[in-house]
Amino acid sequence: MKSVTYSVPNISCKHCTHTISIELSELEGVTKVDADVQTRLVTVSFDDPATEQQIKDTLAEINYPVVE
Repeated sequence: MKSVTYSVPNISCKHCTHTISIELSELEGVTKVDADVQTRLVTVSFDDPATEQQIKDTLAEINYPVVE
């Protein structure tokens, strides 16, 4: 299992973290999503077939792009 953490500055409330958790959890292979309002970080644990690119693309699609 892989775990990655991304900076997502658009997180501003609990609704944001809920949306991120729901959307990423729907990806096949994603096992855990932790989004934090205070730090504006999203940590995702996943296995194949999910990929980092797929996770980043999904975040961008729902208006929470990753800042690297």
